[in-house]
Amino acid sequence: MLETSQKTFIGNIIRLHPNDNIVVARTDISIGTKIPSENMTSRSQVLAGYKIAARKIAKGEPILKYSVTIGFANTDIEPGTMVHSHNTEFREFDRDYAYASEFKPVEMVPEAERATFQGYVRPNGQVGTRNFIGILSTVNCSATVVKKVAEWFTPERLAEFPNVDGVVSFSHALGCGMEMSGEPMNLLRRTMAGYARHANLAGALIIGLGCERNQLKGLLEQEELEGLPNLKTFVMQESGGTTKTIAAAIEAVRAMLPEANKARRSTVSASHLSVGLQCGGSDGFSSITANPALGAAIDILARHGGTGILSETPEIYGVEHTLTRRAATKEIGEKLIERIRWWKDVYSVGRDVQINGTVSPGNQVGGLANIFEKSLGSSMKGGTGPMMEVYKYAEPVTTKGFVFMDTPGYDPVSATGQIAGGANLIAFTTGRGSMFGSKPAPCVKLATNTPMFSRLQDDMDINCGEIMDGTVTVQEMGQRIFELFLRTASGEPSKSELLGLGDHEFVPWQIGILG
Repeated sequence: MLETSQKTFIGNIIRLHPNDNIVVARTDISIGTKIPSENMTSRSQVLAGYKIAARKIAKGEPILKYSVTIGFANTDIEPGTMVHSHNTEFREFDRDYAYASEFKPVEMVPEAERATFQGYVRPNGQVGTRNFIGILSTVNCSATVVKKVAEWFTPERLAEFPNVDGVVSFSHALGCGMEMSGEPMNLLRRTMAGYARHANLAGALIIGLGCERNQLKGLLEQEELEGLPNLKTFVMQESGGTTKTIAAAIEAVRAMLPEANKARRSTVSASHLSVGLQCGGSDGFSSITANPALGAAIDILARHGGTGILSETPEIYGVEHTLTRRAATKEIGEKLIERIRWWKDVYSVGRDVQINGTVSPGNQVGGLANIFEKSLGSSMKGGTGPMMEVYKYAEPVTTKGFVFMDTPGYDPVSATGQIAGGANLIAFTTGRGSMFGSKPAPCVKLATNTPMFSRLQDDMDINCGEIMDGTVTVQEMGQRIFELFLRTASGEPSKSELLGLGDHEFVPWQIGILG
């Protein structure tokens, strides 16, 4: 199991593990600055969040962070020298998956003692954290129509329905010019079905054009949506075109609103909370503050019977062995490695993508040398508990505890898959400052450092930089985050909701060919 509790804050540096040959700059460090705890002097100008060699690292030697290999020295590195992409080589190395060797069952909180929140209990037993009506397009050709329908329902027109959070459209660029069968179409359809069934929707409309490859009839049959209560469908070519379809869809939503407005929140167990875990605009502090603190919150949630969904497969690459060891069974661990191999062998060959080493410019500026180092932090969002299942993109998540869903590393696409799988809340850590928001599941954003939190307070929900400031521990921040989950799930608006974000972040994963 990845050990993250041994970090120590000493003056201007952070030592993450006794075995590490690097330390992390806690603040900006000038050339010639003495670092007494490591018995060395800085040879470089080092920005906060960047790494410093704590001893001489020979060429070819592994660079260790949290006692995990994040790369190899491409030259001899003297103590006190900044360690980053310029002197770190990315190359493959053997990793022992040791399937299920570190599995430990979760010590559950007794049901009578579990935390609660105020949620919407649906007729099928699912629990929502919001109460929207959603409108989905089968194809990009009906995207304008679903947007026009949603736009008609202004706050003024919804004023008499105070228990409805809004009418939101979910349009996309797919549905035609793609294979009619196989995984690309299956993926799109199960994504749409996951939204249509989502516990945060009181009702849904699906609007198609009529001649697209993603035929409405095929979608309904394949995903068993026929007869779903509070689901209405329209085909533009059969409904009289754009204007008439918009008018008919508006009337259909208006007919749904009175029933949707009858929904009331009631006290439910935290076991009904399913949180999609995201990170974006990561920095050198992500693995020290926000990500392990979010992981601590997920450990708490799992003990209360809830679910945490870790995703972004390219961003666990290099540390996947720390997850397979925690798998509940060998078969679950093998599912994760099968997904990793798919990405490496099928989707990434010869392409300039993250899983092949290079992270985004923002991540590099934030102090992350390569994908191994980013993955080290990204994986921490899942906490320290057992990995109970591995899902393909947008598959319904039914297992409780910490689970993994295969998604790309692109945040809107990844979160879309998690929400389709049933996540009724998104938790998003960021070091550089992401402005993400989502619907119908609210998104809370966790800042890794105090300067960024102070600069972007309109977008950030909680400041995990307090861990770096020394005012709270990781575990204390994890408890704060868990309590934020409960408040947000009970209706407290997140910062992204106050800003109106989430209307354009429905982005199903586009795989396969066009034509």
